[in-house]
Amino acid sequence: MVRLKMFNIKHLTPFLVLLALVLTGNKGMAQADGEKLFKGNCASCHRATDEKLVGPGLKGARSRWGSEEKLVKWVQNSQAVIKSGDAYANKLFNEYNQSIMPNQAVSAAEVKAIFDYVDAYVPPVTAKKVDVVAEGPKKETNWTYIWLGLGILFLVLIGILAPVRRNLQLSSKAKEGKPVDADLTFWEESKNWIYSHKKVVMVLGFVVFIMAFLGGWYWLKDVGVYDGYAPEQPIKFSHKLHAGENKIACQYCHSGVEKSRHANIPSANVCMNCHKYIQQGPTYGKEEIGKIYAALDYNPQNGTYGPNPKPIKWVRVHNLPDLSYFNHSQHVKVGGVECQTCHGPIQEMEVVKQQSQLTMGWCINCHRETEVKTDSNAYYTDLKAKFKALHPGEKFTVEQIGGLECSKCHY
Repeated sequence: MVRLKMFNIKHLTPFLVLLALVLTGNKGMAQADGEKLFKGNCASCHRATDEKLVGPGLKGARSRWGSEEKLVKWVQNSQAVIKSGDAYANKLFNEYNQSIMPNQAVSAAEVKAIFDYVDAYVPPVTAKKVDVVAEGPKKETNWTYIWLGLGILFLVLIGILAPVRRNLQLSSKAKEGKPVDADLTFWEESKNWIYSHKKVVMVLGFVVFIMAFLGGWYWLKDVGVYDGYAPEQPIKFSHKLHAGENKIACQYCHSGVEKSRHANIPSANVCMNCHKYIQQGPTYGKEEIGKIYAALDYNPQNGTYGPNPKPIKWVRVHNLPDLSYFNHSQHVKVGGVECQTCHGPIQEMEVVKQQSQLTMGWCINCHRETEVKTDSNAYYTDLKAKFKALHPGEKFTVEQIGGLECSKCHY
């Protein structure tokens, strides 16, 4: 007869613990997925709170729609819901100036995850912001003027001390009974000293010449070269707020960066994509946004444009000489170069400043060190293979594809 063992709950304990971990892990993963989906699909037009951005805030959207099924259909195909005659959908459409909400390629489960994240979202507590005063470029020590001042001071001291020295010499000779030539001037005495110490004078003269030559060389080399240049703009625009905190991609405003030579300064109409609805900023209130409205002759009260728009006179920060050719699309689109490589941590700048000197030597060093990205560019596949066969172990850099040829940048 087979004897059965009594069941012991302790045998199930590890499995129960594992099950609990899996369930809580799935919940945390769903929350993380909801955040990722929200930021990837919704954050450019909606806030996770009840505040308006381009569209309404999403917190509480479930209760406003009354049915999660309708909400899912709206997210997936808003125009279909409007055409069905749904009252709330048409009210929302008209309230936001009949702006069409783009269809989102998300499943019903993903929509649920998004609104689970929104409903659980708690805004972070941030310190009160204060007005930031634009700082100009840091002043560096100008050694040319320092050496010039020291030279002038040295000549003044010679002029003062030379007569004293001359009188002391005359008194000493008279005391010792030696002949005194009192008619000899300071400059005549200096000339006699130079003739009697020719080698010392030649060495000193050569040193002075080299110092003057190097000083002039470095002074001329830095003409038109700026570092830390941060001009005051007609409208205070915070890249830290827009590109940093709000995660707006650089290409959204500087749309030409992937298509043409120029990154282009965005027109005020691009600003109005958001600022038709956001009429007050967290740092400067309504003052700076009001300057955009004034430039476009826009009335935020009734949402109409007037007949007298005016251009905004932005001050250029980064500027290359006319003899140099630079193509943004070639670097950003083809080369995959990040904006921060040349412009610095732009997402951290309250006031934009020139981070790099953008000199010829700076560009050449970049071409020597930067490897060509061939993973997604079949154009260079064969060329890279041939280079690796001829030069095993060496980096396939921009220099290897003509990046140091004069005609590439100068024409």
